[in-house]
Amino acid sequence: MDPRAVGIGLRAPHYAQLLEQRPALGFVEAHSENYFGEGAAPLAWLERIRALYPLSLHGVGLSLGSADPLDEAHLGNLAGLVRRFEPVLVSEHLSWSSLGGRHANDLLPLPLTEEAVAHVSARIRQAQDRLGREILVENISSYVRLGDSAMPEWAFVSAVAREAGCRLLLDVNNIFVNAANHGFDPDHYVDAIDPALVGEIHLAGFERTPAALVDTHGSPVAEEVWNLYARARARFGARPTLIEWDTDLPALDVLLAEAARARSIAG
Repeated sequence: MDPRAVGIGLRAPHYAQLLEQRPALGFVEAHSENYFGEGAAPLAWLERIRALYPLSLHGVGLSLGSADPLDEAHLGNLAGLVRRFEPVLVSEHLSWSSLGGRHANDLLPLPLTEEAVAHVSARIRQAQDRLGREILVENISSYVRLGDSAMPEWAFVSAVAREAGCRLLLDVNNIFVNAANHGFDPDHYVDAIDPALVGEIHLAGFERTPAALVDTHGSPVAEEVWNLYARARARFGARPTLIEWDTDLPALDVLLAEAARARSIAG
């Protein structure tokens, strides 16, 4: 895929319009779990859209940081999807969401420790071995820091990528949200990441509340995040960039306008 590519998240309300209008997009990104299972209507839509655009698969349910064993059924479903659709990128979150077989409806943060680096890196390697390919792991938004965290977030995500032999899906919105919530400089975070570790960039919207910034994926990209994206592009060079919008989904034209702005920054 062209590293200058800019794409949007693939959402069901836009399936038909994408096929009819065929807008100029560098790629589309689908949530992997929405397409598990044979014979489902979403798979038929995905087949048709995949014929038009490069595809990225983005997962939310693998729970890479959990103490539970990796879910072999989940990995099997993902492997089947990868074989069928041959995505250009496959990604997951640097988080955990299950414990003792019980699943939380959230992406929960890991302690920022060397022990956690070793644990999650081993599980990423296991997932990559099962899939037969590299995956990208995304830095998540968070609202608490676990008490025994011993390193800054940028050092943690970099250490994981190096030890696991994977790359980062760097979510610039999440960097800005966490910087506000935890009191660090987002520019320093971007400047501390080795460009060789970055395989993709995400952009999304957040909500301001009295207590914190909340990563909602339900609004346009904020001006501060666009500025941070410009800094990231200057540091990392061309990287595939995705506009994420998951709640209060707007008209397709709104997403395309956000993608056009990202392209204008990318140059």
